[in-house]
Amino acid sequence: MKSENNFPTPHQIVAELDKYIIGQKEAKKHVAIALRNRWRRMHAPTDIQAEIVPNNILMIGPTGVGKTEIARRLARLANAPFVKVEASKFTEVGYVGRDVESMVRDLVEQAVNMVKAQKQEEVKAKAMEAVEEIILDALIPPLRPGASSEDQALNQKTRELFRERLRRGELDDKKIEISVSQSASANVGIMGPGLDDQTLMNLQEMLGSMLPKKSKRRKLSIAEARKLLFEEESSKLIDMDEVKEEARRRAEEAGIIFIDEIDKIASKGSEPGPDVSREGVQRDLLPIVEGSTVATKYGPVKTDHILFIAAGAFHLSKPSDLIPELQGRFPIRVELESLSQEDFYRILKEPKNALTKQYEALFAAEQVELHFQDEALRRIAEIAYEINSEMENIGARRLQTVMTQLLSDFLFDIPDKIPPYAKIMVTVEMVNERLQGLIKNHNLSQYIL
Repeated sequence: MKSENNFPTPHQIVAELDKYIIGQKEAKKHVAIALRNRWRRMHAPTDIQAEIVPNNILMIGPTGVGKTEIARRLARLANAPFVKVEASKFTEVGYVGRDVESMVRDLVEQAVNMVKAQKQEEVKAKAMEAVEEIILDALIPPLRPGASSEDQALNQKTRELFRERLRRGELDDKKIEISVSQSASANVGIMGPGLDDQTLMNLQEMLGSMLPKKSKRRKLSIAEARKLLFEEESSKLIDMDEVKEEARRRAEEAGIIFIDEIDKIASKGSEPGPDVSREGVQRDLLPIVEGSTVATKYGPVKTDHILFIAAGAFHLSKPSDLIPELQGRFPIRVELESLSQEDFYRILKEPKNALTKQYEALFAAEQVELHFQDEALRRIAEIAYEINSEMENIGARRLQTVMTQLLSDFLFDIPDKIPPYAKIMVTVEMVNERLQGLIKNHNLSQYIL
C-alpha cells in the first residue's frame, strides 16, 4: 500500500480514476470508499482492527463500460497486489478445471513479485556496482599476485577508462564470457488424481531448490550480461525470507481480487444439469470470500481482509440467482450505466490512455504526425454508438473496431508509401468515406473483440 502519510483520500482516488475512465461516478465512489477504508482500518484501535472486514463490491453492467479498468486502476493507485480471475474458469471440486483457491495463490505470487521488485530497486546501486566489477573483470582480467606497482597502476587506469565507456553505453554490443548460475531442473513425472498444473509446478520448484545450483559459461553482449548479472547480484543482496513474509502480509492486508463473469456461475434453479456445477462453484467460492486460510508455497494466507470485487453483465441471469450466502458477501451493489454517444466522444478525447493518443504515438514512432478534427471524433463516436445500438452492445470496445477500420490502411502504407514527416489529418469526410462499409453493413464478425 502507499505510505501512510500520503494515502489518497476518496476524492483524490476518484480524481485519479477520472483520468482513465469516463463516467460511472457511483462505481468510482464506492471503490474509493473501499480503498480508503483499508487505511482507516489500519489506524483504528488495535482491539477492533481484526473485526473490520472489507465491504466487497458487486458491479453490474454490460461489457465494455469500465468494470475491469476501475478495479485494475484502483489496485495500481494503491500499489496493492491485484489479480483478475474469471469465475467461469473455476469448477467445483472433482470436476476438471481450476481450483478456486488458486486465485489466492496467484495473488500471493503477484505480491512476491511486487515486493521483490521494490527490494531490487532499493539495492540497485549496490548491485550495479558489483555487476560493473564482474564485467570489467571479463574485459580486463585482474593481474596475477606479485605484479609490479607500475603494472597495477596501468591496469587500474585502464579499468577506469573502460568503466567510463561502460557507463556511457559505448561497449553494450561487445561480447564477453561470463559465468551464470543455473538452477538444477527437476522434471517431475507424477501420475494420480488431484494434481493440477499449479501443484506440479510448485513441486518441481521445491525439488529444484533442493538440488545444487550449477554455473555455466556463456558468451553474451554486455547489454544482455548486465541484465542477467543484475538479477543474480540483487538476489544475493535481498533476504528472500523477508520478501515472502512482507508479500504474505501485503496480500492479506491490501490484496484485491477481481472476479469477472460471476453471472456465468449464477444458477436459476435446482434442476439437474450444468446449473448444479455452477452452484458448486459458488459454494467453493463462499469460504474464500467469507474468510479462510489458504495454503500457498509461501505459507498460509488468510483471506479475511482481502477486498473482493465481482462483476458481471447479468444479461441472462440476475444477482438474485446467486446463492443467498454469496450474495450476502457482496453487500455493495453498483449498477454501471451503458455508455452514451457523448461518453464515446469523451473516451476518444479525454483519458490519458485514449485511443486517439495511442494511435498518435504509433504514428509518431514512424515520424508521421496524426491529428483528429473535433468533428471527426464526434462522427466516430456517433458511428460506434449506432452500431452498438443495432448490434450486440460491446461498450467502449466498439471504438477499437471503428478506429482499426479507419486507420488500418495508413498503418499498412507507412513507411513504404507514406514517408516520414508526413502529416495526416482525420476529417469528417475521411471518416464517412472510410467507414462507409461499416455504416451500411453491420456484419462486423471479423472485428468484434
